[in-house]
Amino acid sequence: MLETSAESPAPVRVVSEALKGYIDRLSPIWVEGEISEINERTGMAFMRLRDPSVDMSLSVMCHRTVLAPVSPLPENARVVILAKVSYYTKSGTLTLSAKEIRQIGIGELLARLEHLKQLLASEGLFAQERKRPLPLLPRKVGLICGRNSAAEKDVVENAKRRWPAVEFEIREVAVQGAAAVVEVSAALRELEAHPEVDVIIITRGGGSFEDLLPFSDEGLVRLAGSCLTPIVSAIGHEQDAPLLDLVADVRASTPTDAAKKVVPDIAEEFALINQLAQRARRNVLNLLELETQRISSLRQRPVLKDPLTLVTTRAEIVSSLRERSHRSTVHAVALAREELVHVYARVRSLSPQATLDRGYAVVQRDDNSVARDPRNLFAGEHLRLRLALGEISATVSQS
Repeated sequence: MLETSAESPAPVRVVSEALKGYIDRLSPIWVEGEISEINERTGMAFMRLRDPSVDMSLSVMCHRTVLAPVSPLPENARVVILAKVSYYTKSGTLTLSAKEIRQIGIGELLARLEHLKQLLASEGLFAQERKRPLPLLPRKVGLICGRNSAAEKDVVENAKRRWPAVEFEIREVAVQGAAAVVEVSAALRELEAHPEVDVIIITRGGGSFEDLLPFSDEGLVRLAGSCLTPIVSAIGHEQDAPLLDLVADVRASTPTDAAKKVVPDIAEEFALINQLAQRARRNVLNLLELETQRISSLRQRPVLKDPLTLVTTRAEIVSSLRERSHRSTVHAVALAREELVHVYARVRSLSPQATLDRGYAVVQRDDNSVARDPRNLFAGEHLRLRLALGEISATVSQS
């Protein structure tokens, strides 16, 4: 370990030699990546091994005999290399000295993709409840596509044919090859941050399995899953199914289908508006007709046809009740009068005055008591005789 300080720094040569010593002690390692370029000369092969998810690569060198078993390698071939890390002190660069190179076959790639698919599915990245609905009419449509690609023309032309006022925010990127994942990811981040972009379309035309591999990259798929803006994936044809299709909110079978999904058809919308307007008109007319019939029915009722009928009917009832009351009162008075006459006659017949009128008299003593027994009277006693037409005084002559 180098012992250094500000007063005693190590020369570059010493640091380089120390780094070389550290790296030379490392064991050979297996490295996976894509071959981006190959140069063969004087029995040696020089390559660049890059990571498809990031803009990063390493130099690789080997004898042509190491490359021969897998030569010729297709462009952007995925390989696994057993290499020893070497550090060159003069240039200060790292190089992988390859001991063995193995190309990753389609079968193995499919197996890895299936494993990644199951992993992402277990994390809920493909769950239906995570998918966001597309806006009815987006302010702007973000479009990620290849440079001067037919997919871009299909999306733009079909969208404008359906809704002429639609606006696009287009990002042309590499959609295959070494830079595809990096450029698509950068464009997706940029459109996600755009305040007016309401939906993002990621599209490219058809291609081979290897051409579509960037759209199954784990980093890109996770980035798409974290976006808040709805994403429409239109990669390849109907039979193609990169992992981006599974994480996207909507999968379109073709670029044309993507255009149909993100904007409505103005002719269909006008037809729908006309249909709704006609339905509303019919409903209003039906309601008016119903209310007109109801009003007409009410007008035919006697009480509305002749409003005074109600008053006249009530007046007749009141008049009838008044006459009945008058008759009842007169009859009751007549009965009471007859009864009074009878009572008067009975009272008259039982009255003392009636007795006096017949010639009888009432004899009263000085104390106003009635004399009934002559034996109770004595001579010289003063009496008062009450006759029918008045009173007289008398004196008892003898008892």
